[in-house]
Amino acid sequence: MTSENERGISGVDELFDYTTAAELYSSKFGRQGRRPLTYRRFASAAQAIRFAIEDLPPQLLENSYLEVDETRFPSAGIRRLYASTRYPFARRAASPLA
Repeated sequence: MTSENERGISGVDELFDYTTAAELYSSKFGRQGRRPLTYRRFASAAQAIRFAIEDLPPQLLENSYLEVDETRFPSAGIRRLYASTRYPFARRAASPLA
């Protein structure tokens, strides 16, 4: 498996296929330390990215990563893919409190 850093940041967005199946892993820290990873599979990376950005609480997103074709994208990479002009879905309007 490679990380986005191993592949290089430049060009990842241009080569990224939002239609590829994806897996989202997240964990959170509790009083007993780090809790086990939760796992969710999506039919497309675009759906996984939308879920991660729009539905996960921010503290859970910070400890999450997206895996697409054996390449991992940490939370910053997920945010960058969501912000890309190539992202295929309409973005949720920002709330006035955000």
